Amino acid sequence: MTPNETLVLGLETSCDETAVAFLDGAGRTRASRVASQEEAHRRFGGVVPEIAARAHVQNLPFLLDAALADAGATLADVTAVAATAGPGLVGALLVGLSEGKGLALGLGVPFVPVNHIEGHALSPFLDGERGSAAPVPETFAALVVSGGHTHIFGFAGRRIERLARTRDDAAGEAFDKVAKMAGLGYPGGPAVDRLARRGHAARPFPIPHFKDGSSDFSFSGLKTAARERLVELGRVFARGAAGGPALREEDAPQALCDLLADVEEAIVAQLLHRLSRLQEAGRFGVLTVSGGVAANTLVRERVPAWGRARGVDVRVAPRALTGDNAVMVAFAGLRRLLSGRLGEGLGAVARSRWPLETVE
Repeated sequence: MTPNETLVLGLETSCDETAVAFLDGAGRTRASRVASQEEAHRRFGGVVPEIAARAHVQNLPFLLDAALADAGATLADVTAVAATAGPGLVGALLVGLSEGKGLALGLGVPFVPVNHIEGHALSPFLDGERGSAAPVPETFAALVVSGGHTHIFGFAGRRIERLARTRDDAAGEAFDKVAKMAGLGYPGGPAVDRLARRGHAARPFPIPHFKDGSSDFSFSGLKTAARERLVELGRVFARGAAGGPALREEDAPQALCDLLADVEEAIVAQLLHRLSRLQEAGRFGVLTVSGGVAANTLVRERVPAWGRARGVDVRVAPRALTGDNAVMVAFAGLRRLLSGRLGEGLGAVARSRWPLETVE
């Protein structure tokens, strides 16, 4: 079967985005559709699992039809189905996993369960303009940084090793919590990014260190320190469940923009500190950067610059593929299909936790 004859259907329903994509055998995106649930969860200040699962049930059939039309294909053209099996919200995962299994059974094609984090880690090898995917090296490291994850993994052949993890909040979670305390809307990361561009980082937060010498991350202390500074500014807000943003971005004072620039600098500084330690230990020469926080302006500037200075080949995910999407799921599924490593296949179950280092 040639690359043009291969058509992988990818389904992603791990949290609050419903996504469907079609990828050919060369890793070219034939279609990609994402339905965001941001508005449905905004008034709660976070994702409500029951609402997310119900929205996936409603959105998935329409997205599938739209993606098929975009790809100029029919279900009969599908040669494999890949769906996220974890980690994520179990109720949400079950929607895409059940749909994927049903389609694979009905079409008589292979079904590939995909680890959501593996999809992120591989997404920087995809072309954001729908060109062919870049070759994936045998050995590389992956920084996956999002609202739920801040981890560094080492990929070597069929082995995946966790090199560092967050011991408390993830970087994206820190962005969101600081934004919420400042009275900004949900999700907070993009708002912090925009306001930090108007600020000037002048009061750096310290980089945390562990007594055991670990390269793990920690962002809970930053959240607490940021709250103390917000108190100094008289800008800590408590929002009710049904409340909207307490502060419009255009009304943000300069002192708040400066504080958010300090927060952003601290998060990026910690990422670079840990990467430097691991790189100096000879742990990698190629690095991928992915996840929602990879869309942050400072991350996209500083990490590649760090790589150039150290001779590290840094690949950052295309901005359109930093959030949850089905293109990365289809790509991870395609790679497993081509290698013959289908995992549990139709026996896969939805997992709220699925450490990437346990995946072959």
